[in-house]
Amino acid sequence: MPPAISQPDVSLYDLGRDELAGLLDGEPRYRVDQVWQGLYAQHLEPEELSNVPKALRSTIDELLPAALVPVRESVADRGDTIKQLWALRDGHLIETVIMLYPNRSTVCVSSQAGCAMGCSFCATGQVGFDRHLSAGEIIEQVIRAARRIEALSSEKNQGSTKSSHPIDNIVFMGMGEPLANFDATWTAVERINGDIGIGARHITISTVGVVPGIRRMADETLPVNLAVSLHAATDRKRDRIAPINKTFPLRELAKALQHYLRSKSRRISFEWAMIDGVNDTPEDAIELSAYALPLRAHVNLIPLNPTPGYRTRGTAPADIEAFRDQLEELGVNATVRHTRGSNIDAACGQLRAGQPVQLKHPRRRARA
Repeated sequence: MPPAISQPDVSLYDLGRDELAGLLDGEPRYRVDQVWQGLYAQHLEPEELSNVPKALRSTIDELLPAALVPVRESVADRGDTIKQLWALRDGHLIETVIMLYPNRSTVCVSSQAGCAMGCSFCATGQVGFDRHLSAGEIIEQVIRAARRIEALSSEKNQGSTKSSHPIDNIVFMGMGEPLANFDATWTAVERINGDIGIGARHITISTVGVVPGIRRMADETLPVNLAVSLHAATDRKRDRIAPINKTFPLRELAKALQHYLRSKSRRISFEWAMIDGVNDTPEDAIELSAYALPLRAHVNLIPLNPTPGYRTRGTAPADIEAFRDQLEELGVNATVRHTRGSNIDAACGQLRAGQPVQLKHPRRRARA
């Protein structure tokens, strides 16, 4: 048994299997496997590892404390949308969102505390960047969400989802830019897939267009889904909405996406927040179709969710439908995303962990 030493920078899910074996030096291999299986596949707390000696459970709990401290939980949509606010051990705040459907469940995880990308309409970007999350801090969000869903199922005496696994889909669409924190994000993806047991085709990484990260994803083995927060299809306009475009303009982004298509043969999705008078005109639809068609991309049209730092209103529902119809007439496959959790600031672009934001005022384009 190793001595009980303090390891403040390492949390419960930060270590890989071999690193855990090294930490538990002297324990038989099967015991390490029992611990690993209990933590990842069974979503157990260390003290719940009933097939492990009590002394070892205490050692694990002392050496590898949890990374997330619960602060607050908000619920919307009659209990089907749950936002979890967590404090990290250094005091920074992050949020996770659980979305329950009749036959499936999706968990939206954060990859950073805050975000440095500065997208104009996004509350996380309005807050600013604090730090990257570790792989363990990302993974623990998934484990905690699985426990929450399992608890709901137990309370109702029936599954909130008919899936054999409590979580059907993982989306990296919470706070932060996953591909700016590539190493931790990809380590988390590999363990979510290989150890928690969620298929690669049920994991989606969303990026605002970090080209080096897209190219690295293309060269990895797991065929996860890729979603790009596009929001504008000309450099002039996208420079204002998503400042990362000044570093990786649309032409360079398209080349990286073509590389991803060739490597993975997986459909790419474009996320397009519908902003009244900014990116919702017939001209915008033509520009978007010209960009999306060569990439065979699917377009998700997202009703703009209100944030305190962005005062421009979203496109009216009827105009969103008309925009979608025009895209389909131009040959682009497009859908309108149903908004969940906007009244608890849990919808797309709203996560900010209750922190103050900076006001931004975009320029609108007059309608013809």
